Amino acid sequence: MGEQPAAGVPGPDAEPAPGAGVTAPAPAANATARPAYYAAGPGRLRDWWTLLHPPYTAWHLSYVVIGAALAPHVTLQPLIAALIAFFLAVGLAAHALDEYHGRPLRTRIPGGVLLAVAVVGLAGAIALGVAGVLRVGWVLIPFLIVGPVLVIAYNAELFGGIVHTDAGFAAAWGAFPLLTSYVAQTGTLSAGSVLAGAAAFGLSAAQRSLSTPARLVRRRSTSVTGRIILADGDTLTLDADRILAPLERALRAMSWSVVLLAAALAVARLG
Repeated sequence: MGEQPAAGVPGPDAEPAPGAGVTAPAPAANATARPAYYAAGPGRLRDWWTLLHPPYTAWHLSYVVIGAALAPHVTLQPLIAALIAFFLAVGLAAHALDEYHGRPLRTRIPGGVLLAVAVVGLAGAIALGVAGVLRVGWVLIPFLIVGPVLVIAYNAELFGGIVHTDAGFAAAWGAFPLLTSYVAQTGTLSAGSVLAGAAAFGLSAAQRSLSTPARLVRRRSTSVTGRIILADGDTLTLDADRILAPLERALRAMSWSVVLLAAALAVARLG
């Protein structure tokens, strides 16, 4: 990336020319603010980093590890297959569809490429799911059906948007990966896995409660002004940074904590 492009040849970070098959991002309400705290600057490779939502993808893949670790006997092969399947379905397909629908991350990835990524990601996840059914049995079939439906219904806001809600997010990206991974290991559900699924639902609901106002400030606001008058008469000025700081510190801490918990369980069960 340090090389200079030849005359007339756009560099890797250059914006595509009009008509180059790129769906233009929606105009930013606050063009100086990054659309997410983990978003990279403009550039083709950086756009892909941003599209993956790295801390959130790692967070939700951690539920796959936690679900597998709850099984009486943990087998590495189905765990790896489940991780790859959910990375394809959530990390790639779901995020590509979300970006295609309104450009919330303001990337310059062409719309056709986003759709292709979504199709390939879902196809790969389904293929791995079919392999899991052949190994585990029919009990995985409902999960194989529900997974792609959740990805498409959530990001395309189908069924009147009933899935595209706080509860829908918590179920689809929290409880569902954990329960699916447990069933892939054991072929059944247990009281413990259901309780862990409820915990993943609650953590994802908390994530959503924090990220929703953060997205509002970063992506939809043009300015943030206000003040808090304390009981002793002191005044605190409100701006975007003051509002975002506690929200995003909590999101960072929670994402790292869930990832580290999953890593600790993996080491304890597989080490």
